[in-house]
Amino acid sequence: MNTILPHVVAVDASSRSEKFDNDILISVVMPCLNESRTIGGCINQAHVGCRFALAKHAIGPDELAVNASVGYEIIIADNGSTDGSQDIASSNGACVVHVDLKGYGAALMGGIATARGKYIVMGDSDCSYDFGEVPRFIDKLECGYELVLGNRFLGGIEHGAMPWHHRYIGNPVLSGIGRLLYRTPCRDWHCGLRGFNREAILQLGLRSSGMEFASEMVLRAGQMKLRMDEIPVKLHRDGRDRRPHLRSFRDGCRHLRLLFRSSITNKA
Repeated sequence: MNTILPHVVAVDASSRSEKFDNDILISVVMPCLNESRTIGGCINQAHVGCRFALAKHAIGPDELAVNASVGYEIIIADNGSTDGSQDIASSNGACVVHVDLKGYGAALMGGIATARGKYIVMGDSDCSYDFGEVPRFIDKLECGYELVLGNRFLGGIEHGAMPWHHRYIGNPVLSGIGRLLYRTPCRDWHCGLRGFNREAILQLGLRSSGMEFASEMVLRAGQMKLRMDEIPVKLHRDGRDRRPHLRSFRDGCRHLRLLFRSSITNKA
């Protein structure tokens, strides 16, 4: 199977191509800010997941190779790491994209802008998700879904992987409000592991630079009537030795403000 040789580029998240590369089926995009402890393991998981997904894709109904030349790429959208994460990523076969604008959403938009695959699977680079799940997301996308979210509440949450106030208050409340306002079938709006059709998501015009990017993707997809689904995924304890980037109260308020503001704007 073809992979992309690692390289390092700088990207302006506002400049993006609407076309995908016919030689690349899958782009895995991970935001990164000082994840040297875990980034290598996540990339290696992604290699395994992508290769398995491509092997399934290459076998047609008659068990004949349909397109054995199609490949994948792994993109690390680095947001200014100072711990050597970039070198680890490159040495493990990933493309490192430097995104100057700070924030979870900004990093992901930079990675998505650079991605060349028809399908993108995004996920955190802290070992909280298993990128061996890539084939399951690609299966759904190949069936015609345009956005597929992971659902941690269906797949299981490892002890200590999610604070109690996120598990029993924050996520259920925000996801419930989102479902009510935007009529989506998704029950875990904030799962960081998700897959989507690149062209469909680029049409949404996503702009949120912070953690609320996750909510904006789902609500815009709901407004545009994209075909959405969820699959159970397990949330693991992350491998960090530092405080998470997420700030519960600040980021929760930003999610909530986005949900109501977009709903009012859409009705105006």
